Amino acid sequence: MVSFYLMLIAAYLIGAIPTGILLTRLSGAADIRKSGSGNIGATNVYRVAGKKLGILTLVGDALKGAIPVLAAMQLPGLAPAHIGAVAVAAFLGHCYPVYLGFKGGKGVATALGIFLVLCPLAVLGAFAIFAVLLWKWRYVSLGSIAAAAAIPLLVYFIDGRLAMVATTLFISLIVIWRHRQNITRLLNGSENRFKA
Repeated sequence: MVSFYLMLIAAYLIGAIPTGILLTRLSGAADIRKSGSGNIGATNVYRVAGKKLGILTLVGDALKGAIPVLAAMQLPGLAPAHIGAVAVAAFLGHCYPVYLGFKGGKGVATALGIFLVLCPLAVLGAFAIFAVLLWKWRYVSLGSIAAAAAIPLLVYFIDGRLAMVATTLFISLIVIWRHRQNITRLLNGSENRFKA
């Protein structure tokens, strides 16, 4: 079990790597924490530093979730609950990174990487919901919130294992919680629309 606890620590530290900040600093762009929405995630990087860095941030943040989970699956004897715990550790690393005083992103891309490994079919369904809402109303936050809400239900019907449902439910609730300010802006009509 020592390897499992080491994996938890490693997953958190990998998840805590601030992809968006590193990429924008390397490119010479402005500190995204002081620009746009102030968020370190892909959407704000896209708005502040451009499409290329936004996409790279999305991929990097997703890999932070996917890689620890894939690594955990290679360890012999780990139950689904253990793999779920590694997934949660990586996700919490992104949302509450030690490197940034525990002030991180909203977790959508990192959750995406995790869910792609745990239940890719559920991601297809959630992505369809995200895409339709983004196309219709142009709100990334609305699509993200709806997709996060749908994932646990999709995992329940596709996978069915309690540990996987609990993992996705926990992560999804945190994603929605971290969008609470977006929810307020959506309700009062002040949320920024996505511009391709």
